[in-house]
Amino acid sequence: MGYQLNLAARLMGQLLASRIAQHGVAPGQFAQLLALYDHDGQTAAELSAAVAIEPGTMTKTLQRMERDGLIERGTDPHDRRQVRIHLTARARSLEPVMRSVIAEVNAQALHGLSDERKRSLMLTLERVIGNAEASLGRQ
Repeated sequence: MGYQLNLAARLMGQLLASRIAQHGVAPGQFAQLLALYDHDGQTAAELSAAVAIEPGTMTKTLQRMERDGLIERGTDPHDRRQVRIHLTARARSLEPVMRSVIAEVNAQALHGLSDERKRSLMLTLERVIGNAEASLGRQ
């Protein structure tokens, strides 16, 4: 099962990478963009927790995203010690495209499955993820 899940994740990652690269977005930036689309203005620590990436890795990713014109950093107006991550106009303009890519990749991966099997797959994956997180002490 572990091999199959890993293989499915890698193949979906390759599909995703091929679709987003043409828009100047790297695979390692995708989850952060989605998290910021859902809640712009997070701190790096909040973003790390939201996408389950180590803080050191997040720091490097944010540097690349800033270099690529996807984010900008600003101080929190209520706490000047905090730095908030905000999407740029360029990143905001990519949101419909990125959401469309998600739908396209998911549709390709789930092609031929009934709605019932899709729901069952999602429930099963949620349980597997929850079990793994619990075993790692992350819940």
